[in-house]
This record gives sequence, C-alpha cells and structure tokens, in this order.
Amino acid sequence: MNEKNCCNENSKNCNNNATASGGAVYGLGFIGAAIYFISHATGFWMGVLGVFKALVWPAYLVYEALSKLGI
Repeated sequence: MNEKNCCNENSKNCNNNATASGGAVYGLGFIGAAIYFISHATGFWMGVLGVFKALVWPAYLVYEALSKLGI
C-alpha cells in the first residue's frame, strides 16, 4: 500500500490524532468558557446566553488577535 494514500475513504486504520487533539483543546476551552460565563450570569437567560457565547469564543479570540496585529 502506498504511504501517501493510506488515509482514503476505504481505509479503516487512518491516523486522525491531530484532529482528535484539536477537538480536545476546543472541548476544554468550551467547558472553561461555559463555566466562566455561567458563573457570571445574573439570571437563567443570561446563563443560556453564556452557553452560546462559550460556543463561539474562538471567533472573538481570533478577531481580537487580528485587530491587535493590525491585519
């Protein structure tokens, strides 16, 4: 089997370690952000809004980083 084509749609032992670690980092970030936003919520609906904010916090992080770099 060719090394370059070992990860095609018919292969069952494809290495996805990089994808799994990225998902783990995002998952831990989501949990941390959700705990932060929910703990600072003043009511139930602000807690619900906190969960939605926790889902999209990486977008705000990238936006702020790029704006500080002047890009």
